[in-house]
Amino acid sequence: MKTILSLCGVFLAVCLNLTAEESGQLIFQDDFQRNESQEVTDAPGNGWGTNSKSRAKNNKQVDLRDGALYIYISPEANHAVSVTHPAEFTDGSVALRFKLDDEKDSLGLDFADLECKTVHAGHLFAARINPKQVTLQDLKTGNMDLAAYEARLAKTLTKEQTQMLKGKEKIIPFPTETGKWHNLIVKVEGDEFSASIDGKPAGSFKSEGFAHPTKRTLRLAVPRNAAVDDVEIRRNK
Repeated sequence: MKTILSLCGVFLAVCLNLTAEESGQLIFQDDFQRNESQEVTDAPGNGWGTNSKSRAKNNKQVDLRDGALYIYISPEANHAVSVTHPAEFTDGSVALRFKLDDEKDSLGLDFADLECKTVHAGHLFAARINPKQVTLQDLKTGNMDLAAYEARLAKTLTKEQTQMLKGKEKIIPFPTETGKWHNLIVKVEGDEFSASIDGKPAGSFKSEGFAHPTKRTLRLAVPRNAAVDDVEIRRNK
């Protein structure tokens, strides 16, 4: 029986590997199997950056532990934790494993281009996952469009603008069990953005902002706590 199970595991791994190879050129991967250079401030290594210095008074918010990346917000923070890595493509995908331990926890995969000056802080689009739902957002032509962003801050959004912004995201009920690791894949192809969890499609959404020609940065956005492992970024175009 153990031999059969072992062979099944090998077969599954081969199938998964073939699927991954067919999904595009691997441009980055990280399994977090390393130690930090020091334990006082964030030091995730392998090209990752964080916003802890500017947003959390340089308090540590990222920890490499047990071969995974644990992200947790500092009481001193005035913004969600953002863990960033360069990821340049037009069409592509991000696959990773994640774990949320509490019903209030969530993980965002934000795609950005700081060279795009028509949006606030380079925000293009995002997938946000919590234990109850998946939200797909076009930020470029939605909440982070500079005109909309400034109007929201000034509280001068018109009813027409408010209604328009509602059409820039899709909320999909999708229960995800807390305290367990899950596999997540998000893909962007042209103006379509999609997500799947544990091999099950959560849904897709079409909006013009997804077709931004160059996605340059992946941001892992965590307002409370989340754990991440086995990150793979692939380019299809």
